[in-house]
Amino acid sequence: MNKKVYKFYVGIDVSKAKLDVALQEENPVLAFSNDEEGIKQLALILPAPSKTLVVMEASGGYEQYSACLLREKGFHVAIVNAKRVRDHAKAEGKLAKTDKLDARLIRRYGQVYQPFAQTQESTLQRDLNDYAKRREQLIKLLTLEKQHQEQASAAMKKKIQRLIRTLEQELEELDQELEGVANQDRQLQGKVKQLVGIKGVGKVTALNVLIGLPELGQLSPKEVAALIGVAPFNKDSGKYKGQRKITGGRKAVRSALYMAVLSAKRFNYAIKAFYERLVAKGKLKKVALIACMRKLIIMMNAMIREGTAWRTPLKRA
Repeated sequence: MNKKVYKFYVGIDVSKAKLDVALQEENPVLAFSNDEEGIKQLALILPAPSKTLVVMEASGGYEQYSACLLREKGFHVAIVNAKRVRDHAKAEGKLAKTDKLDARLIRRYGQVYQPFAQTQESTLQRDLNDYAKRREQLIKLLTLEKQHQEQASAAMKKKIQRLIRTLEQELEELDQELEGVANQDRQLQGKVKQLVGIKGVGKVTALNVLIGLPELGQLSPKEVAALIGVAPFNKDSGKYKGQRKITGGRKAVRSALYMAVLSAKRFNYAIKAFYERLVAKGKLKKVALIACMRKLIIMMNAMIREGTAWRTPLKRA
């Protein structure tokens, strides 16, 4: 897919209260309030929507409101990874950091790398993302409390166990509500039905993969593996051959796949055979699990792209 080249690039540094906006390198950075009135004023001074790419860093969710309003006004908006912008700054030798400097830097990053503008989410998609995000938060809290429980005194264990039961109940209710919201989308229902045909993949796992990876079915095998962070990258230089490692990616999707693979390597013949073959070759179990996650997401991607159901391969004689 070819990237669209824009005539104008606008960099916005987003905070809770305000937006610092860099229109041109030579122009001063302008400030607007991060609310409906401020964004309305900003839209009046921006170049034509069809010729303009507005670039923002992901800022803990503060960028979503302004991005949504600007998209409603017809602007193309790309929300980019803050670490990549900071790495670009280091490459430029720019170590100082202020809101105004960041706005200029974000603009230059957009101009150099021309990131894709994300499409506007529907109300249903935003609701699904909210549920998925809250589910991830609850799982983190549960994991943390279970770790606390291991080292706690007898008196504290009772309190921790009570909180764990409350969190587990909240998670169960959230999963039920998430399924209810997802059932409003027939296309999503169809995709979920496809994925749960894979042994080891449950309904909640399928939902989390589809919500966290809306591009599923539109990517190549290499792209989908890299996007969720299960594609190993080389670390070679000259005669030195470094260990290949995974990095980055969408953690929520990766976590869902990890749990699916733990089940699939027991009950899904294709994944089980693949895992056992890798371990027999001397691969570490953790490395074999990551390879299974990569195989699973590539299969999911192909199923959604082709609109096919899971077919269990024949066992070798």
